[in-house]
Formats: sequence, structure tokens, C-alpha cells
Amino acid sequence: MTLTQQIITVGICVLATIATRFLPFLLFSSKKPTPGYIRYLGKALPAAIFGMLVVYCLKNVSILTGSHGVPELLAIAVVAALHLWKQQMLLSIAGGTVCYMLLVQLVF
Repeated sequence: MTLTQQIITVGICVLATIATRFLPFLLFSSKKPTPGYIRYLGKALPAAIFGMLVVYCLKNVSILTGSHGVPELLAIAVVAALHLWKQQMLLSIAGGTVCYMLLVQLVF
């Protein structure tokens, strides 16, 4: 990419980020209650996205070859245990990621 194309790309990314950050404040007034479907999406989407990420991360795991999915299963167990213990999503995700990377680099 040329310098001009890079500047345009960064500018578009900045505008898209600003638009997605400010659009909810423009659409929904703080004086009116939030519509029910928006509250429903706020409760349902995080779990749906997390489930989609799990499926995406495990789509190429083969239990018939290689490490048979053992590092992935152990990392999932670490994520679940950390989340049940501390109930902090970032800690759970970071702990599972560190566990998986250590298993893949040092054990399997």
C-alpha cells in the first residue's frame, strides 16, 4: 500500500470506531428507557459471541491425530475453573490462553 492508501485506511478505521462509539448515544436518549430488544441483546450477545469463539477455536482440532486435542481440552478446563472461581472474563481468557500456549510450546 502506498502512504496515501495507508492514511485513507487509518482514517476510515478511525471514523468507523467513532461512529460505532457515538451512534448508541445518538439513537437512544438517556431520558427515555432503553428498548426491551436492546436490553435483550445486551444480555444474550456476550454469551453467544463467547460460544462462537469457542466453536471457531476448536474447528480445526483433530482428536485422531497429533496431540488429540488434549491441550485444547486442558485450556478449556482452566478457563472454566478460573471463571467459576473468580468470575472475571479477562482473567479466565488470559489464564486459558497462557495455559494453552505453555502446553503447546513446552509439553506437546
